Amino acid sequence: MTAKLFIHGVPDSPAIWRPLLAALDLGDTPVAVPALPGFTGPLPAGFSATKEAYADWAVEQAEALFAVHGAIDIVGHDWGALIAQRVAMLRPDLLRSWAISNAVIDPDYRGHRLARIWNTPILGEIFMALSKPAKLAEGLAAQGMPADIAAEEAAQWANRDKRRAILKLYRSAKGLSFAHDWALDIPRLPANGTLIWGAGDPYVALSVAQRFAANTGMPLAVIGGAGHWAIAERPTDVAAALHDFWNGL
Repeated sequence: MTAKLFIHGVPDSPAIWRPLLAALDLGDTPVAVPALPGFTGPLPAGFSATKEAYADWAVEQAEALFAVHGAIDIVGHDWGALIAQRVAMLRPDLLRSWAISNAVIDPDYRGHRLARIWNTPILGEIFMALSKPAKLAEGLAAQGMPADIAAEEAAQWANRDKRRAILKLYRSAKGLSFAHDWALDIPRLPANGTLIWGAGDPYVALSVAQRFAANTGMPLAVIGGAGHWAIAERPTDVAAALHDFWNGL
């Protein structure tokens, strides 16, 4: 049994994986679903909340699983997808495979509107101060996230450290621009990877995934009738895509 490591994104928590984990029905397979530092509790002392810090943290999570179970399968969504890809670039020796959903390290992608707001000093802080959990829950549910998970994710918005961490993370990536750092290492990605994409994603368009797949030769599974949170909107379809990928390794 190959251990699995699932890395969530922004503004989520491990709760976002529940529908997919149920659909995957992994049985006795070792599974780790950690929370990004600062996202479900206080930021650890000395943790910088930059993209490099989160990547290093994820490497540590992978190392811990590898030490017990051997090479693992890492799965990431949104920022978790970017972090999972970075782990694959830095430590391919820890992985059997990598799979990402609705975000990808791409040199030509320049971020969505919210990313640009969060990247802007003062404007980002104003946005965070004015954002209310109830409105966030409404917005997430309207975009396809199951209502119960949307309410749970929104309730965590009251955590000031989470909002601080998000601003630090996006600013460390200049919004979502990787052309001059992480994207330079795309050739280092191991070949045993795949992309799984909600076709109607308003944040990272399907065309971004199609361009990456065409440029790298990585397989791409498109999930129709789903948006950014395909992992929770269409968990059965995403689970089928993952099992097909893993069974082919």
